[in-house]
Amino acid sequence: MTTTLTVDGQPVFATTGGVAFDPAKPVVVFLHGAGFDRTTWRLQTRWFANHGRSVLAVDFPGHGRSGGAPLPSIAAMADWTIRLLDAAGVKQAALVGHSMGGLVALDAAGRYPERVRALGLCGIAVEMPVHPEMLESAKAGTAKVRELMTFWGLGRAHQLGGMVSPGLWLTRESLAVLDKAAAGVIHNDLAACNAYKDAPARAAKVTCPTVFVCGDADLMTPAAKCKSLAEAIAGSTMTVLGACGHFMMVERPDETLDALKAVA
Repeated sequence: MTTTLTVDGQPVFATTGGVAFDPAKPVVVFLHGAGFDRTTWRLQTRWFANHGRSVLAVDFPGHGRSGGAPLPSIAAMADWTIRLLDAAGVKQAALVGHSMGGLVALDAAGRYPERVRALGLCGIAVEMPVHPEMLESAKAGTAKVRELMTFWGLGRAHQLGGMVSPGLWLTRESLAVLDKAAAGVIHNDLAACNAYKDAPARAAKVTCPTVFVCGDADLMTPAAKCKSLAEAIAGSTMTVLGACGHFMMVERPDETLDALKAVA
């Protein structure tokens, strides 16, 4: 089931986990990573939508089926997320984000604490620098960046098979989603992550329940570089999933869901 909202005069496309969105219920907003879209969360949203929450898994502007231009910074995406809540008639929500989306969720919680009741942060680190080759390829629009994001993003075990859901080939799926990104979107997103240095300051301001989910084989945001963020948020918990890379939502969907249940 889907819904379309209007933010800044542009359509925002979202899925709702198969249940009609109801802002009167506890709301969980899912935010995707760089170059991807709301389909990142398809294996988690249905559970929450069928267990007393209302779900919005959104496409950021310029991504997936949402209109508008991609937003140029993590802070701008966080401000947009708050306007999304306004458009949905939601006073407060849990934010669950992956990679870039995790930085957006953290930034929003640090600057708008009254609007965020809980955080689920998957695959983020205190800083998220992007290799110059990836930025150059993304700017030029070549396939190399998409191949590197997939190769470095997926844990080695899942590049060779072994997916818990029969019939899913994660390498090809990742490439297929990235191949659909509009021109300039991947470079915009990677540059925003590369430039963002405010994670420690935002973490210090977070007061809501928070869980971090990391992969032990994550080459993009190693668990060791997430630890200082977790330590900066009182009472937060950090789950490190075994045999898992950067895309824990699809590599280890059940374990990721179990970790997120604690807050979302």
